[in-house]
Order: sequence, then structure tokens, then C-alpha cells
Amino acid sequence: MLRLFQKLVEQHRHRVYTFAFYYLRDREEAEDITQDVLLKLWQHLPELESDRLVAWLLRVTRNACHDAFRRTRSYRGMVHNDADGSIQLRAEQPGPDPEEIAESVDAKRKIELALKDVADPYRTILILREIQEMSYEQISEILQMPLNTIKVYLHRGRRMLREQLQEVVSP
Repeated sequence: MLRLFQKLVEQHRHRVYTFAFYYLRDREEAEDITQDVLLKLWQHLPELESDRLVAWLLRVTRNACHDAFRRTRSYRGMVHNDADGSIQLRAEQPGPDPEEIAESVDAKRKIELALKDVADPYRTILILREIQEMSYEQISEILQMPLNTIKVYLHRGRRMLREQLQEVVSP
């Protein structure tokens, strides 16, 4: 069973990490989530069906990302570091940070910023389709949604991403 687990980790680690990174835009958090998901894979390996493994992995990854996103957003809304390194309480500021957008000149970075502000499940579907290059059928299985719903949500998600990109590009 250990050999099978090692093989599965090698096959799917990058997919899990990539999804987590694009969802959260935080490398360390994505690494933590990847480790957590792979630990859950080890724990549930005997009961998993091989043909549903990718769907299970990405569903667990999505749920872990969703939980981490809520925790991080809640924490960042209450605390920030001052220039002198001290920690201060504050109220959450809505919208993207203008300095972060101004410093960003790379197209990939702008897409990541815009994608962050696309609501779920649209963001999840965009990541699975456009970044993970999964089929509509695979996305439908992962998210346990009807195929037509996936197509509609993908269309709406692309529209939302375009709108967010316009806001990021033209402040």
C-alpha cells in the first residue's frame, strides 16, 4: 500500500498544489493544504475507488481551500503588521489592495488577483477548467453538479473574470 501511495503522491501532488495556489494565492498555505490533502489520501486510500480518485482529491482540496480562505480572510480583517513590525487590529477593507495592483505588471499576477475576487463556485470551475484543463464531465463529477450547470457557471465565471480584469487593469 505504501508503494501505491507514493505513486499517487507523485502523480497528483502538483495538481493539488496548483489548485490550492490558484484558489488562495499563497504558496505556504497551498503547501500546507497539499500536505493535509495527501494525509487524507493516505487515511482514506483503502476505501477510494481508483476511477474516482482525482475527483475525490480535488473535492477535498477545494473544501480545504475554502476553509483556509475563510480563516485567512477573517484573520486579515482583524490584524495587520505596521511598518515597525507591530501587530495592530483593524477593520477589514473591502476590495483589492491598490498598492498590490499598482506593483503588479505581470499578466499572470493580474489574472490571479482578478480570479481571487470571483465568487465561488465560479472560481473553482474556472481553475478546474482553465488552469487544471479538466473536462466538463470531470468538473461535474468533482463538484457533484449537473453538466449543464457547470457549463453555465463557467460562462458566468469567465464573464466575472473579464470584469475583474478590467478593474485590475484600469484602476
